[in-house]
Amino acid sequence: MRIALYEPDIPQNTGNIFRLGACFGIPVDIIEPTGYIFNNKKFKRSAMDYIKEVKYKRHDDWNSFFDWTKINKFRLILLTTKAKKNYYNYNFKKNDILIFGRESAGVPSKIHELVDIRLKIPMKKNLRSLNVSSAAAIAVSEACKQLKILKF
Repeated sequence: MRIALYEPDIPQNTGNIFRLGACFGIPVDIIEPTGYIFNNKKFKRSAMDYIKEVKYKRHDDWNSFFDWTKINKFRLILLTTKAKKNYYNYNFKKNDILIFGRESAGVPSKIHELVDIRLKIPMKKNLRSLNVSSAAAIAVSEACKQLKILKF
């Protein structure tokens, strides 16, 4: 299983997700461009020394990421507020990549059409969304539990 961030805007969120990936042993994919300089001070501060512990791959853009996933037979799972199916009713598989959209705009509709499944984390009505690093932690935790990646 992997985590993918689509054109992330906020370095602190990316750093938090790198820390999540390091602690759970899950690789992270960054789909460029990012809304910040990847090696900037804020990113390094939030990732702390965990950046040395996480496996990550940078992709030049969505097309290169998408081609790479097809070659490597991954399933693409988009976490989005626009989905109908809840994440906890989904049977995760080891070849899933959990994709999280850009903090400011999510992902374009073309990506919604290309992924294998869209899942949501249910929340109170009339609220926009969770912080992306919080959403990642929730979904990754459930996937790890199901796949017995870590003992909880």
